Amino acid sequence: MDKNLGRLLYNYLLETGMSEGLAAYINVFVLMLVVLVLVLLLDVLIWKVLRALSVRLARKSINDFDNFLVTHRVPRYVAHVVPLTILLEFVPLAFADFDYAGIIALKTIKILFVFLILIILRKFFKSVNAYLKTRPKFKDKPINSYVQVFMIFAWVVGLLTVFAIVTDTTVWKFFTALGAASAVILLIFKDSILGFVASIQVTINDMVRIGDWITFEKYGADGDVVEISLATVKVQNFDMTITTIPTYALISDSFKNWRGMQVSGGRRIKRSLIIRQKSIRFLSEEEIEKLKKIQLVEGYIGTRNEQIRAYNEENNINKEVLVNGRNLTNFGVFRKYVTNYLENHSAINKKMTLMVRQLQPTAQGIPLEIYAFSSDKRWENYEYVMADIFDHLLAALPYFSLELFELPVAKDYVSTGDDEPKV
Repeated sequence: MDKNLGRLLYNYLLETGMSEGLAAYINVFVLMLVVLVLVLLLDVLIWKVLRALSVRLARKSINDFDNFLVTHRVPRYVAHVVPLTILLEFVPLAFADFDYAGIIALKTIKILFVFLILIILRKFFKSVNAYLKTRPKFKDKPINSYVQVFMIFAWVVGLLTVFAIVTDTTVWKFFTALGAASAVILLIFKDSILGFVASIQVTINDMVRIGDWITFEKYGADGDVVEISLATVKVQNFDMTITTIPTYALISDSFKNWRGMQVSGGRRIKRSLIIRQKSIRFLSEEEIEKLKKIQLVEGYIGTRNEQIRAYNEENNINKEVLVNGRNLTNFGVFRKYVTNYLENHSAINKKMTLMVRQLQPTAQGIPLEIYAFSSDKRWENYEYVMADIFDHLLAALPYFSLELFELPVAKDYVSTGDDEPKV
């Protein structure tokens, strides 16, 4: 192309009697208008070609990644690259005799080119992120964190490049001068840097996945992880509220992840019945015969009672006083009853730990702890199973002449005519 294209138009304007200054401004305006029209036409043409190619490739493609590229309009922005590249070559030729205007136009186009590359990168990685979320292998991984880190780096480099273009300074010299301000930069991007390091550690150590149920008391979070980004982890609580937690808090503070329970064979039941100590006693022969009618302990009482009787007779134990020798207690028989009841309960996982144990006596009474695992781990079903078990055990206590501890109320007091109430 003739480098005097601009000069031809400028001379023509001068021949019409126009002043040099006005002719120069009109010349630049007309040249820019012609260039923009040509570039827009070229941009539309390239877009139509790319759209036809993308549709054809999408039909032949095995996976659906290209669908995400089209959804995020990546081909549309790529279509702008060729016209801008041609524009970069055309501007110096069109403004050969107008250096000042040519420099401004050239810098403007270069800046637009930098932002176009950044937008293409952003759209591309959003497509990659959306595509990976559809893959089971990456569905629970914090891909957002890595995309955000890369885009922060890309935007920093892009903005520095724009600054270098405007000031006619090389990027490398600018980066060298930027070293002195590194402390300020680290302070500004402290949360992003901490979040990036934390997201890497969380992924490598498999501490949290999207979909995990976590409890983080410090931040009031108790629910499912719905998003892991560079700076925050988003948790949807069971009351449907949203709690955001700094990503680096996952490695600096303590929290509870319930994934281990969810992937295991059951959900733990660990609750106690506090038995009133005064209700615990030895069983007489009449009471033993009465308890044999309870099917879950019938065999146990018969076998155990024979062993105790044989021991006492062998050792000439005086059984006129129950405390002598070996004896069955109502508490011990009830403990065995609870064990047998849990072992026969259809909702209890028999392959996991099942234990009924007596804990250390307290001021309220003696705790009898049930330690078992519900086969159904869903919250509402788990609560139902646990309530069903304890409903039965609470109703069964009187059959063993045992009492549950609870604080007395007004009607528990009986007047004796004295000033002091009597329980």
